[in-house]
Parts: sequence; structure tokens; C-alpha cells
Amino acid sequence: MSITYKQAAEALQAAIEKAGSINIPVSIVVVDNGGHLMTLARLDSVYGVIDFALKKAKTAVMFGVDSDVMGSIIAGADMHGYGMVNSNGGLLTIAGGVVIKDAEGKIIGAIASSGGTPEQDKEIAEAGASVVG
Repeated sequence: MSITYKQAAEALQAAIEKAGSINIPVSIVVVDNGGHLMTLARLDSVYGVIDFALKKAKTAVMFGVDSDVMGSIIAGADMHGYGMVNSNGGLLTIAGGVVIKDAEGKIIGAIASSGGTPEQDKEIAEAGASVVG
């Protein structure tokens, strides 16, 4: 099963509220379990971070781990890391992409934020992911 639009909208709203509480201009996306865009909010962020958020979310859902975890895996791959980062249309392996699981623990999508520090982006995305399930 994949994330529903209602779940994606709820996750997006929770992330928007978190971004507002720390006053960060970010872009936030939610993707389904196939990496397809479900929702997007550009909160006065620069245009370039929309793609960053989308790639973080796709990275998380494609590999079933948060984007920063995938970054740690790739960092340990030495010379093979370049090929891994450039696979699947390009990955973004810094914090901010978080998997979304249903009540049974199955991955149904991912949410990502970009525009703040990696720590802020992850905090915002985690706020969104936490309301689904």
C-alpha cells in the first residue's frame, strides 16, 4: 500500500507547522512508495531547494532508510560512492529525507525538507512523518 493523499496532506501540514515554529524558509515534499510526488509546499524558500527536497525524499523511499543514513552507507563505499550517488537519476544523501511508515511498520512513502541546516531539515521532516501511521 502507498500513502494516501489525505495522509500526505496531514504529513505536509505537520511539517509546515514545524518549519513555521522555527521560522525557516524551506520546501517540503511528500512522495509515495514509488517516489512519485504527492504534495509540495514552497515556504518562501529559494527555488533550487525544491529539487533537493524531492531527491532527499526519493532517496529515502527507494532505499528504505532516511537520506542521511544512506549518506553514511555511501560514504563507506570509497570509490564506488560516486556511482551510487549518481544512480537512479541522482540521490541526495544528506539529512532531511525521512521514510513514512504505516501502523504496521511498512514504508508507504517519504517526506523531505530542504532549505535549513541538515539538522533543521530532518527535524521538520520527522515532524511530518510522525503524524502518519
